Amino acid sequence: MVVFTVPEARAELARIRPTLDRLVAVRADAAELAAALTPGGVGTALGGRAELKAAEALLDELITTVQESGVHLKGFAPLLLDFPARLDGVDVLLCWLEGDAGLDWYHRVDLGFAGRRRLPG
Repeated sequence: MVVFTVPEARAELARIRPTLDRLVAVRADAAELAAALTPGGVGTALGGRAELKAAEALLDELITTVQESGVHLKGFAPLLLDFPARLDGVDVLLCWLEGDAGLDWYHRVDLGFAGRRRLPG
């Protein structure tokens, strides 16, 4: 398991940010395609079943890329990422939620998102 320092986690977030941006865009396309394919769904210029399957395959690939970096993908919509770390000798997860400008939050491993706090400093 990868354990990040705060600077390492911030650098990794910056490195994977293009992948995350692509994931968000493809997620939206897949949702639109899936809705169009439901009974009574409104058609879309994005395509049909073949394009949905391609979007789903790309989503799997993008998710794998994120996970291979050592980052935990905890939520898909919205994206929620955890970076394993240690702060003051305590195991924590540095926490990034889609829409956050940077990596500024953490929570203890045993508390989860409900225990989310701002990083000191």
